[in-house]
Amino acid sequence: MTVPILPLIDLLILAGWSSLAIGAVLKAVAVTTVYRPTLLTLTPMDLIVVTAICFGFALTLAARTWVKLNEPRLIQIQRRRAEAEDAEPELDQLRIRREEATAGHR
Repeated sequence: MTVPILPLIDLLILAGWSSLAIGAVLKAVAVTTVYRPTLLTLTPMDLIVVTAICFGFALTLAARTWVKLNEPRLIQIQRRRAEAEDAEPELDQLRIRREEATAGHR
């Protein structure tokens, strides 16, 4: 059973933006009043760290998904390059033979 990745990425982005918004509200309250609010013992700075972690995980999942989707095409490109590099010595040999043949006719 495969788990769809896009809803998980969306959930991480939603969690990141939500924690950023809550952190901003808590920081605004802390700046404008003497009260130092927390949410489940999380300070505004802790919520910024949670935001960075959520966005980092979402970005990582998106990148891994993109690489996995494009992997067959990338492998095909690498194979073509390898085949071209293997064929180059043969082409060089043919060029040398042609040059020798045309030099002999001059």
